[in-house]
Amino acid sequence: MSKNNSNDWTINKILSWTEFYFKDHSIDSPRLTAQMLLAHSLGIKRLDLYLQYDRPLQKNELSDFKVLIKRRIQNEPAAYIIGEKGFFESNFKVAGDVLIPRPDTETIVEEALKILNIGKDSGSPKTVLELGTGSGAIIVSLAKAAPGHLYFASDISVRALAIAKKNAEKIVPKIISDKICFCAGDWFSSLRKTSRFDLIVSNPPYIPTSDIQTLQPEIKQFEPMLALDGGRDGLACLRSILDGAHRHLVPEGMLLLEMGFDQKEEIRNISNRYPQYQSIEFIRDLAGHNRVVLIKKSID
Repeated sequence: MSKNNSNDWTINKILSWTEFYFKDHSIDSPRLTAQMLLAHSLGIKRLDLYLQYDRPLQKNELSDFKVLIKRRIQNEPAAYIIGEKGFFESNFKVAGDVLIPRPDTETIVEEALKILNIGKDSGSPKTVLELGTGSGAIIVSLAKAAPGHLYFASDISVRALAIAKKNAEKIVPKIISDKICFCAGDWFSSLRKTSRFDLIVSNPPYIPTSDIQTLQPEIKQFEPMLALDGGRDGLACLRSILDGAHRHLVPEGMLLLEMGFDQKEEIRNISNRYPQYQSIEFIRDLAGHNRVVLIKKSID
């Protein structure tokens, strides 16, 4: 960025300059990223940039924006810079302690809502547990879309739980006090042995350890390894959940798990080892990849 008088830099000009600068540094969606960061820096909505294209930026505004540009070209994800990410009709607070919610994960929310909407007017509320809630994107989205049920969420990271609670307080403030509960623990460790749920959902780590270094710099350098690393074959956490879920599901209860697109047969084989599960179904995301596995518990 040149040292021209700050009055020479209008919103339109700085956006154009930043777009080309991001292209030179191989930043994805350079125009959109420039708009998001500038709107955040100025404290306005992205749409307002179009209404103020000819407005000159003040010196302090240029300096603040330059800091964000430097952070982005050092591969820090835009969501962490801005501090939030859109997911399933809501904006969620995110930071380096939680995985950034991705569009693929909306598949698990959509499938969970299908289950929760079955017989919704004919009985008592269903109980839903999310394992490894992170930012709370899944459980809070469910609570917002289907508020008539009881929700529980756990995570081994206390810092992640703090972020999830803040998201719940912001997005579903009327539900947080009596219909959604957060607890700290590794998978099922925080539950009583007698706890039973109609639905258990999770987006666990499922990337093989050896594949972590092949991921984009934005992911491997900034997102929490605890939420990414699925062990030697990527299935360690999925095995743990499958081993424990049948003990905490009601008869014919449902288990919904996000998975790697190439893990279908391995997960089928693991599931088949447990007679407590009676059926398994694989669901594709919008890109056509196997993304979610739906497993039904048998009748006790």
